[in-house]
Order: sequence, then structure tokens, then C-alpha cells
Amino acid sequence: MSRIFTPHDYQLPTMDFIRQNKRCGVWAPMGGGKTVCTLTALDQLDLVEDVWPALVMAPLRVARTVWGPELKKWEHLAHLRASVVTGTPAERKKALRADAQIFCTNYENLVWLVEHLGDDWPFRTVVSDEFTRLKSFRMSQGSKRGQALKKVAFTKIDRFIGLTGTPSPNGLKDLWGQTWFLDQGERLGKSFTAFENRWFQRGRDGFSLTPMPHADAEIHAKIHDAYITVKGLDVDEPIYNQIFVDLPPDVRSVYDAMEEEKFAEIKQKGVGAANAAVKTGKLLQIANGAVYTADSDIPDEKGEWADLHDAKIEALKSVIEEANGAPVMVAYNFRHDLEKLKKAFPKARVLDAKPSTEADWNKGKIPVMFAHPASAGHGLNLQDGGNILVFFGVDWNLENFMQIIERIGPMRQKQSGYDRPVFVHLILARDTMDLGVYERLIGKKSVQDVLLEYMKRAA
Repeated sequence: MSRIFTPHDYQLPTMDFIRQNKRCGVWAPMGGGKTVCTLTALDQLDLVEDVWPALVMAPLRVARTVWGPELKKWEHLAHLRASVVTGTPAERKKALRADAQIFCTNYENLVWLVEHLGDDWPFRTVVSDEFTRLKSFRMSQGSKRGQALKKVAFTKIDRFIGLTGTPSPNGLKDLWGQTWFLDQGERLGKSFTAFENRWFQRGRDGFSLTPMPHADAEIHAKIHDAYITVKGLDVDEPIYNQIFVDLPPDVRSVYDAMEEEKFAEIKQKGVGAANAAVKTGKLLQIANGAVYTADSDIPDEKGEWADLHDAKIEALKSVIEEANGAPVMVAYNFRHDLEKLKKAFPKARVLDAKPSTEADWNKGKIPVMFAHPASAGHGLNLQDGGNILVFFGVDWNLENFMQIIERIGPMRQKQSGYDRPVFVHLILARDTMDLGVYERLIGKKSVQDVLLEYMKRAA
């Protein structure tokens, strides 16, 4: 359902900046409104210049599930159409022929796209969502996608907009590759070698790069007119951001069977739910990506489980990449969630009872930390370590939900002297029980009311 877009004060400068600068970057945390600001600015620009068709380059999940649905959220964007250029070569070619203003593709398809279109490249505007995906570009080396984009960046593209999370000092070396697509090296040097020699020094191993003391201030002074940093976000309340993923077709069939029959064939094994409560738990597990294959449904059960999909893992990777080095705390529910997370992020740590873990997090030594809401309750002070929390999955326990948010919450941030918003990202599987639980947690409805509403919609 669409709604009227009423921009916040911090969003107006972003839209003005995009309109006024043909090549620019927007630094804003996930949930800061980058997508709707970009679409609104381009729609307004279309009144005075040709901005369409526009190409949106993004990670696969974002290309498929973010930009198109964003158009449907807002009344003022409802007249725009998006086409998703992914899948097989035949599917991509068909999508390119669609009657649309916005064409969304994943970065992995960029080489194919440039070669396929050749001199007939039609996109006047290019939006690079998760701009840091171009950080490895070099003039004669680096990523193939960067080399492909280089061929058209300044010959066929009029407007180039890069969207990314707020960078950290640890990401200074990554700024050259993406900034080149804004100015062809005018600000940071015509080559990465020139950039490196001016602002970095080699580590003792001869390979690692360490910024010189003057690098941070000088680099940001050089690029300040090419980027806008979103400021003015509300620091008094957490900023909740829904990140939707789609279940793969085969998993959707399993989910529907469990929802309708309390039974599903999973990995050649029949899995049943003895009652409605167990069924609800299994639906939430399937939405997360795995399910216990026993008929019981105890969250910390050590029994067997079946791995079903990685849709939420891929979404979490995008969140961590957008954080650009800022610490991220990830809340999980089931033991198999944790096992999948540890496999996907082997360098992450798990919040445990050791005082050293809490201390390391608060010192910024843990870039990604997994925590169960029940173990991150009273007594822990984690606000020094960061302000980004991701719920890999959701459950009905409102107290645990509020308690883990409070560990890094706005009040604790202020008490520690930080004037920064707290971002709470919830990764939700579309058209699943996740949405009902989300309504319970955010709207503070009763479990019974939410279940009744969900069952009516599912009927």
C-alpha cells in the first residue's frame, strides 16, 4: 500500500545534493532513506532533463527485492516502473526490453551488460547501491566489474550516484576506487599508486597499508564536495529498518506445507508439528533458513536440523558491508541459526559470559558479534562497541527483544557521551510468520491477536 512521502529534515539536503551534483556519493547508514531520496530526486529532475532510463547496480538481493517494491511504497513514485535484469541471459535480455524507467541488476552481471549493450548503452543515469562494491577498481587491474564500468562511466553516463554506509577511518584505502567513478581521479589521484604514495605507508609485512597521521583529514577535505553525509537522524529512539528476503521456490513449498498441514517433507524426511505452538516455531525456523527435523521444537535443542536456504545470510552480508567496518551485533534465536552464522562469518565472536568478550566489544576489537537475546539482558553495557543491531530472526518474546536493544540503546548511548542514532535492522522473510512477529514486537500487540490476524491473511 502506498503512502504519502513526507521527508524528514535530514532527507531534504540529500535530495538537493543529488539534484545539484551530476556525480555524487551519499553516505548514510542502512535505514537512512537513501533509496527513496534518490528516486524522488531523479523523478523531480525528469521535469527538466532526461534522466531515464536509469540503471541501478546492487547486490543480487537488493536488485531483486528493494528498488521495485520501494516504488510501490510511495504515492509520488507509483507512476514509475522497475525491471529486474537478473537470471539467465535470455531472462536478462527480456528484462532489458521492458517498458520501465529503472532497470536493476546485480554487480556480477555488469561485465555481461556492458558487452551485450556495446555502443547501444541506453542508461543516462547509473546508481551504484552499496558503492563500496567498486572499491577494488584500479586503472589497469582490480575487479572485472570495475573495468567494465570504466568503459562507459564517462562516455555514456550523464549522472552517477553512489550510495553507501557511512565510512570509517579503517576504510580510507577503499575510497579511491569508488571516488574515481565520480571524478576520474581528480580529487584523490589519477591512479591508486599515486593515492597510496601520498597518504599511506606500508606495514612491516610489506603488504598492508596504514594511513599516515594526516591522511584522514586531508582525504575527507579533498572529497567533501563530492559526498554528502546524512546527519540529523533521531537519536532519541531506535531507527527500525525492515530488510525483506524472499524464500526460494522449493523452500516456499516446504513453508506452505508446514503452514497448511503441520507436516512437510524436508531432506527426504517427514517433519511434523504436534500442535500450533510447535508449528509456529518451525515456520519461524524455515524463514530463517533451517529447521529442526524432530517433532519437538526446543530452541536450544541439540538434535538434527536441515539447512534450507541462505537468503538471510546474504542479507546480513549486505548489512555488514554497508557498515563499512563499524561493529555489528547480530541477534539470533535458534542453535542452527548460530551454526550457520559461524560458518558464514568465521571471524565473528559469540557473546558469552567472559568479561573479556564484553571488554573487547566495547574496545572495538570485535567487528561482528552474535548474541542470543536471552543472554544479552540485564547487566551488560555494550554501547561503547557500536550502535548497529541486526535481528537475524525474530521470536515472540517482547522482553528479550527490548532488553537486547537496550544494551546499545539511545539512552545508554547518551549516557556514554555518544550523539549517534541506534539502528535496529530486522531481516524478515516476506509473506511468512516473521511479519506477524514483527507486528507483535513493534506494535506490542498480544500474541493471540497477531496470530489471529496472520491466520486470516494466510487463509
